[in-house]
Amino acid sequence: MPEKSGKISEKAEKLKEKSKTRVTAVKRKLKAVTQKVSALPANKVSDGLELLITIVNRQKAEYYLDLIQSFECNMQVTALAVGTADASTKRLLGLTDNEKAVIFSVIRRSRTIPVIRALEWKFKTIKDGKGVACTVPIDSVIGKLIYGFLSSNRALGENK
Repeated sequence: MPEKSGKISEKAEKLKEKSKTRVTAVKRKLKAVTQKVSALPANKVSDGLELLITIVNRQKAEYYLDLIQSFECNMQVTALAVGTADASTKRLLGLTDNEKAVIFSVIRRSRTIPVIRALEWKFKTIKDGKGVACTVPIDSVIGKLIYGFLSSNRALGENK
């Protein structure tokens, strides 16, 4: 029996050494893959997306929707709203109507400044065309097709 237990312990030692070698090899491979992945550039598209929020008088909403659409905006949603200013504040600010439209538009980051400038110009020059606009960056979008749709980039939506 002592001979048999010696063989068993010898086999156990060999198995233990093999598993240590395998674990070490796996750790090395994992480290190499981790280094390769961390060396890759971040999975960011060169032209990110922004959410443009525009608040305008309800009667001018269609005009501003068309204006924003002209900057290759592929998705817009309008929500009807009511301003909260009281009569004295509205009079002080020169506001007459408190029925508003909030336009949510997804645009490419490269189009943000031109859109904001166009809106600013229209706010100044159109009668009763005053409004407020701001952007919020969209950090990530899941899926190449979704990004292609939101950014109006038809090439990303094609199957290759």
